Amino acid sequence: METVVSKYWFWLAALSAGCLAAERISPWRKEQKLARPEFVQDLFWLAFNGYFFAFVFGPVLRVINSGMDGLFVAAFHARANAVRFVAGQPLWAQFAAALVLADFIEWCVHNLLHRSNWLWRIHRVHHSIVIMDWIGNFRFHWGEIIIYNTFKYLPLALLGTRWQALLAAAVVSTAIGHLNHSNLNISWGPLRYVLNSPRMHIWHHEKEHRGKAGVNFAIVFSLWDWLFGTAYMPREALLPEAIGFKGQENVPAGLANRFFVPWVDSKNGVVE
Repeated sequence: METVVSKYWFWLAALSAGCLAAERISPWRKEQKLARPEFVQDLFWLAFNGYFFAFVFGPVLRVINSGMDGLFVAAFHARANAVRFVAGQPLWAQFAAALVLADFIEWCVHNLLHRSNWLWRIHRVHHSIVIMDWIGNFRFHWGEIIIYNTFKYLPLALLGTRWQALLAAAVVSTAIGHLNHSNLNISWGPLRYVLNSPRMHIWHHEKEHRGKAGVNFAIVFSLWDWLFGTAYMPREALLPEAIGFKGQENVPAGLANRFFVPWVDSKNGVVE
């Protein structure tokens, strides 16, 4: 029997409330206010990406997933969810497998969003954040959900995990994502080589990107960045001079523009 705690929206609301309270009680940047510019817009992104997206674009994802499953059937003469690599394992093992696999795929896709010029024009909605707090975790274009889920569908279907394990993995990913963007001075100490943190992730949002495509692409596990040489984290609680992205002043900041035409540069009015 399903209860309210079996719903993702319940955990999203609880985690959001918890991070909001923690920022008010012990903020890292004490001068930062709750009622900052674009906070209301970010409430929309939180509600739409966290809840309403499933109703609006759910059919699109089902068509994509069906197509991916059809390709697997054509190649291997079996459905992806019939393989079920971890289906017989305890729930905790299914959760761990789903969390690690999904997070690594998301790390790879996040890299791609920064390295593909066209995909970057969608992803830069997220990098339009100039004041970092927990709610920034959900400021991203809805197209990213389609991109991430397309890449994750077959690998997660092959695992054959129970819905409870998938829900728990999604909740943990959201919790770490909220914390990464929060105004909280957290580094996790020695665990910084395993878990992402606000002290690490804020450098991903540095306006002047380090390296060719930036640093710190991890969502949950910073381990991927340390392993593949894309990690940057000062030991001191330092902050970038500015966050955002180069050329941000030429990109429309309004909700309608970000929602419908995030790739359009307002300076010349054309898609490059």
